[in-house]
Amino acid sequence: MDEACAIYCRISREDEGRDESESISNQRALLMEYAFAQHWLVAGIYVDEDMSGMNRERPRWNAMLRDAQRGRFSIILCKTQSRFTRDMEMVEKYIHGLFPQWGIRFVAVVDHVDTQVRGNKKARQINGLINEWYLEDLSENIRSVLEHKRRCGEYLGSRPLYGYRKDPDDRHRLLVDEDTAPVVRWIYGQALQGCGKHAIAQRLNAMAVPPPGGNRDGWGLWNKTTVGRILRNEMYAGTLVQGKSRRVSYKSTKTMAVPQEAWVRVPGHHEAIIPPEVFARVQALQDARPRADGRGDIHPLAGLVRCMDCGAAMVRGKNRGGDAGTAYLVCRRYHLSGGAQCTRHGVRMDALTAAVRQEVERLLAEAGCALCPPPAASLPRQRANTSEGVQQALALCDKALASLYMDKVKGILSEEEFLRLRQDIAQRRETWMGRLQEAEEEAPVPENGTGWLRAWFLSLLETVRIGEADRSTGEQRILLCWKV
Repeated sequence: MDEACAIYCRISREDEGRDESESISNQRALLMEYAFAQHWLVAGIYVDEDMSGMNRERPRWNAMLRDAQRGRFSIILCKTQSRFTRDMEMVEKYIHGLFPQWGIRFVAVVDHVDTQVRGNKKARQINGLINEWYLEDLSENIRSVLEHKRRCGEYLGSRPLYGYRKDPDDRHRLLVDEDTAPVVRWIYGQALQGCGKHAIAQRLNAMAVPPPGGNRDGWGLWNKTTVGRILRNEMYAGTLVQGKSRRVSYKSTKTMAVPQEAWVRVPGHHEAIIPPEVFARVQALQDARPRADGRGDIHPLAGLVRCMDCGAAMVRGKNRGGDAGTAYLVCRRYHLSGGAQCTRHGVRMDALTAAVRQEVERLLAEAGCALCPPPAASLPRQRANTSEGVQQALALCDKALASLYMDKVKGILSEEEFLRLRQDIAQRRETWMGRLQEAEEEAPVPENGTGWLRAWFLSLLETVRIGEADRSTGEQRILLCWKV
């Protein structure tokens, strides 16, 4: 009885530039001819295209291994050993380990590899090492080429950064996207007014602005992480920044972060959406790293208040009697040491804010200015039209629901899957209906009540120093240190 064999063919980008015999069609023809000459029955042909020989997640390769374990054939036939794998660990695991246990004979036609031939093992191991060395050298060469391209200012990202689009005539060049760039400018404008990342995300969602990441169908929401990445990305100031991460090794798909000083920067690479001086001001605001409250608001004096005696930052402390809702600031060193390293220096936050505001107003009045919020910024173009954006999202919900019913009728979805997906769409539709009602009532987006005030304080004050209250008189010294 003729033996059954499996034919495996593979090609990948690492084979580009080599002769035509590496093509899938030629591999298949060679192996079919060889199998017929040996009177082997072909039980299956498994093909992986655009897959590296180091990739352990090749779908057809793994399918073949499962069939081999089940005993569907007794021979695996490849053109060369490298078509099966370039990973020496996989050579040892399968060709020299599991295949003999499963009763599988491995044959590579061009390499003259045959596990049935005694004394052939050393040749297979040498082939495995050569194949792995080849891939290691190839990986280093590719890494060097990519590094050179980065330093030459070629944008290598698969997708453009939000706010930009790729030049249709040069995929390594970025152009400003006039649809999304206004959103980026609006986000930076909100940050300059002292608005927190969470609050900015809430406003964008309230205005039905689609977030980055390809969510152009109305699904998905903004969050503070997405806003934070935009506010920290130097590319919006016109500097190309690449090489932030790299693969652990050519054998792994895992990546590791590269130290910031090792990033590849090319200043003036593309048109800036945010002027460099504005970007620098926003970074200074972000570096203060104040904590926002549950609504996304940041206290106007966050990060500015310090103990007059030890210089430590002032933090929220426990209230001593009175209204439990009244917030106090106390010396951080006192707070952490339980009073062993400094005294309390406690001050009510609302009273301190009022006192600092009064002094800032006085200073500005002397300069002929007034302490007031800047004009409200709004998103340009039709993306800020909440009603229109929500209507589009509702239409997509209806379309998705209709498609869901058709999939159920055709038997594509089970009853359980259908009910779960229908409930999900219904919940999304209910959410969008609520937003539509808000839009039709023209409810204004709530403004950050303290953000603009914080922007004033940060621009004028270096620190606010708090002295210890006099126990006999209750007087407490507050020193404002102005920026020169």
